[in-house]
Amino acid sequence: MRLTTLLLLTLPAIAQSTHKLPASARTVVVGSYDAAAAPALRIASGDIVEVETLGAVGLERWKALNVPESKYLVALRAVVAANPNASGHFLTGPIFIETAEPGDTLEVQILDVRPPVPYAYNGLGRAGALADLFPQPASKLIELDVPNRIGRFAPGIEIPLRPFFGSMGVAPPSGKISSVPPGVHAGNLDNKELVAGTKLYIPVQVKGALFFIGDGHAAQGDGEIDVTALETHMEGRLRFVVQKGMTLRWPRAETPTHWIVMGLDEDLNKAMRLAAEETVNFLVETKQMSRADAYMLASTAVDFRVTQVVDRTKGIHAMIPKAIFK
Repeated sequence: MRLTTLLLLTLPAIAQSTHKLPASARTVVVGSYDAAAAPALRIASGDIVEVETLGAVGLERWKALNVPESKYLVALRAVVAANPNASGHFLTGPIFIETAEPGDTLEVQILDVRPPVPYAYNGLGRAGALADLFPQPASKLIELDVPNRIGRFAPGIEIPLRPFFGSMGVAPPSGKISSVPPGVHAGNLDNKELVAGTKLYIPVQVKGALFFIGDGHAAQGDGEIDVTALETHMEGRLRFVVQKGMTLRWPRAETPTHWIVMGLDEDLNKAMRLAAEETVNFLVETKQMSRADAYMLASTAVDFRVTQVVDRTKGIHAMIPKAIFK
């Protein structure tokens, strides 16, 4: 694995252009990351995209909860009509980034994320951590006070909003894969740290990367144990930068205060091991530490968190604090 110091790789890029990518039947793919999907948008490295995504909840659920009419429901109807037998996440894209080639890394700078509607959905799913204890379906519409960044779960219970996109990823090397499990392509990470002001680094698998985005979450707890978060439609502003000198085995991320490395596997214990190995590798490569010192530092200063346990492939992410490096 080759990895140049992140400080050199993440200098702000100058945007060449700003593009808009609304959610529509033409720009939304249902349920898959697809290497053969026709690009919904072509951009240059350094460009900014203002994107709309549709909540990862089927049209019938929104209707059952009597949500107000909006352009997002109109778009959702059109997408469902165009894909009558499809199921899964509604992903906007793909975005083709010029000069991106397999072996490169796509840096996704998340500049802004905001829910454009004053409501979100949470519902119990069959893959939940306690699905055997909650066999009956149940769902809830939660009011979002977006200006004050609060979700009103129930009288006397307010959830701070930290909106992010649960699914951001690139196409696999070939064919089509389900949008549910995350992987090397990133995808349905459901990592609540990927809010505005953070960066996601994804190994490029195909020419142009073919980036997809969706699964807007107004807020989520680590684990996402009942299968859903505060699911809603989302708008975002992202800059895409192709990194030619950076080669990764797995997705990584960066916040203003932490570096984040990830372990993904159907077995949570194996996901933990992968996250630990990636942490050691990161510290050795970027901080020139011995492997033994890196392992000890990971045990004494790095937090390992359960990202989610409900997407078939489970996630552990390591939070490496930048402040410890003087």
